[in-house]
Amino acid sequence: MAALNLLYSNDRPGRHAPSYYAASAQPLEEFPALDGDTTCDVCVIGAGFTGLSAALHLAEGGLDVVVLDAHRAGWGASGRNGGQIGSGQRLGQGELERMAGKDAARQLWQIAQDGKDLLKSLVKRHKINCDLKAGNFHVLHRERFIDETKAYVDKLNTEYDYRHVRFVERDECREMVGSQDYHGGALDMDGGHLHPLSYARGLAAAAVKAGVRLYEMTEVRSYTAGNPCDVATANGQVRANFVILACNGYLGELSSEVAARVMPINNYIIATEPLGEEMARQLIRDDVAVAESRFVVNYYRLSADKRMLFGGRENYSYSFPRDINGFVAKAMLEIYPQLKD
Repeated sequence: MAALNLLYSNDRPGRHAPSYYAASAQPLEEFPALDGDTTCDVCVIGAGFTGLSAALHLAEGGLDVVVLDAHRAGWGASGRNGGQIGSGQRLGQGELERMAGKDAARQLWQIAQDGKDLLKSLVKRHKINCDLKAGNFHVLHRERFIDETKAYVDKLNTEYDYRHVRFVERDECREMVGSQDYHGGALDMDGGHLHPLSYARGLAAAAVKAGVRLYEMTEVRSYTAGNPCDVATANGQVRANFVILACNGYLGELSSEVAARVMPINNYIIATEPLGEEMARQLIRDDVAVAESRFVVNYYRLSADKRMLFGGRENYSYSFPRDINGFVAKAMLEIYPQLKD
């Protein structure tokens, strides 16, 4: 199991990865491990965005919900991602139309729109302090992508009545991101960015307030499908009418069919020291999130205290690089040589 499970490959039990996010996140109390047996309507395995949002909404609907996590709420990808809020699906609407037809493509677009609206409403309704800001800028590292991107912006404006996105020409683009590396881009002001670990912790606090029972440091060893379902941990068992698997890349052998088809693709983020208001504006003038058109994408944004949070480069292993700073800094300095010190 250990060879297939990232739960303990690179991290200490119950400890968030040492990061800017962990050092600056909104505080959240630690919750006890499950000790003994209990019952509920729904048992959620995994306390990330998916699990916590599901638990919150189920509890608000009147169900008795238990959430189990092997580490802490927001410990996995939910607490250590790029923090960028985009529009649409992984594929563009034109490609989705060709694959599934225009009706299905429009439904997929609406699902993504609803997702953004839900996120913003949760932040507002539960007063989650997660540095939510507007703006997501897709920048082009090749001139040949300009016509395609302009056409896509026009498609969203006209066919999807999505007026929040506009094409930015080269000179304005370079002024906006403080780099000569780009030839234009699409600026989406209904997208945005946030502090992901603070958001996850805010969801956890809201879920617990709604009546969810959250158990941390509780690794699920196995479960039985059916109704009821029995969920086994080291020191107790949960009997539930339904189980939600919300483990993402940490699923391991809980679903062997999925595990057999999963490989790790790891991407990394580094943080500079605080840069000050003037230099921060020189790098990202309008404090939007930025992601680019490279296949191995660079993505970056400013933190609340004006650090550059720069993500880039990949490896395909169950082990992280020994020197993440050095691994990612090479990519950052290609875009921003002025950050060499």
